[in-house]
Amino acid sequence: MNEMAPSTADPDIERWRHYLLLLARMQLGPGRVDASDVVQQSLFDAYRQRDQFRGQTEAEWAAWLRRILACNMADAHRARHRLKRDADREQALDAAINQSSTSMASFLAAQHSSPSQRAGHNEQLAALAEAMATLADSTQEAIVLHYFQGWSLDRISLQLGRTPAAVAGLLKRGLKQLRALLVSESECP
Repeated sequence: MNEMAPSTADPDIERWRHYLLLLARMQLGPGRVDASDVVQQSLFDAYRQRDQFRGQTEAEWAAWLRRILACNMADAHRARHRLKRDADREQALDAAINQSSTSMASFLAAQHSSPSQRAGHNEQLAALAEAMATLADSTQEAIVLHYFQGWSLDRISLQLGRTPAAVAGLLKRGLKQLRALLVSESECP
């Protein structure tokens, strides 16, 4: 078995939960398929199929998990809408998941090219997802909708049932909390 693939005693798959959840929330948006259900299924599938992973790096592991997530999101979307299989839709969803990962990278403002920099970048993405998971649900949703999906404050305020000023406050406080969490984590030895 590859070192990256977790064994039954290794909770390594679980450490990717927040990363996948953030990607799923970025794609699914509110009121659609439950992102946590899709992520749970994806983690289960990854665990079950871990011996099929052929990569060597954490970046390849992340890409493999994103592919599983994209497939499960497509399945959940089809089940919800009772549509026939549409390969173009599944490919578009896979591309959208990868775009979400790129959006997360842009959010961190990190453009890396060397293998060690890419590994560090993947760690930053995972740290962002972990930090996001500590925020209140409404703050997470506001950040995802505004920064990753490009929604306006007015549209988010309608979605969350809050005033635009309250949404702006959520965003400001949420970003402040994220910065503090990410800075404190980067200072740890």
